[in-house]
Amino acid sequence: MACEALIIGGSAGSLDVLLKVLPDLNGDLSFPIIIVVHRKRGTDSLLPDLLSGKTRLRVKEADEKETIKAGFIYIAPSDYHLLIENDRSFSLDFSEKINYSRPSIDATFEAAAEVYKDKLVCMLLSGSNSDGVNGLKVVKAFGGIAVIQDPKSAQVSYMPAQAAENVKIDYTLGIKDAAKFINLLSS
Repeated sequence: MACEALIIGGSAGSLDVLLKVLPDLNGDLSFPIIIVVHRKRGTDSLLPDLLSGKTRLRVKEADEKETIKAGFIYIAPSDYHLLIENDRSFSLDFSEKINYSRPSIDATFEAAAEVYKDKLVCMLLSGSNSDGVNGLKVVKAFGGIAVIQDPKSAQVSYMPAQAAENVKIDYTLGIKDAAKFINLLSS
């Protein structure tokens, strides 16, 4: 399967998963990884630094109008929805919160699905609300791949469990399998 972008969404408990998965990722992935995690405005400004210390890939917060490039991990800025434009650049949006969240996982999944279509893989991790579920439905409608963290391995199982109940999921992965799965997307 040709992957042109991987988007990982998560909320409560997802940072722990990322800190375990990122060290095992290959440093030469052929696609970008975009991470959307719920965080409060003005907090976690050190998140890109924290994650960059755990991976060989380059990590940065996404900027307005920035062109999306393979080999990077982009972090959605706090208090903005991270959208993807047809020219494969980022757009930061300050509209209403979705599922009480900004950034919204749904907003990024949906925008990416329209651009990357069947070359998109979206992964939903641990979290305490249903953000990401509607986005995964849109991803599937465009032919993309829907992946969830096994709810049994999630610190907060609600988010991946809601996805499992409401979306036809392609892969359910334990934490130990996630990096291997991501690395195989690049081959």
